[in-house]
Amino acid sequence: MELAASAYAYLAAGIGAGLVVIGGGLGIGKLASSAMEASGRQPEAASDIRTSMIIAAALIEGISLFGLVIAILLALK
Repeated sequence: MELAASAYAYLAAGIGAGLVVIGGGLGIGKLASSAMEASGRQPEAASDIRTSMIIAAALIEGISLFGLVIAILLALK
């Protein structure tokens, strides 16, 4: 029974890590796409848009890192 629980933990960690990476990549991609479009429409606001984009990307990256830590903890359990 212990072997099955360990195998499920590895499976859950792998799936969880994959979903976190996919979600983070899609989120940052959508963010960058919207920021580039906004900069193209209003070039005078590019510095404000860039600052907001960097802050939002850092928050997405932090959430992704937190998810990966959880996946690693599942694998090492």
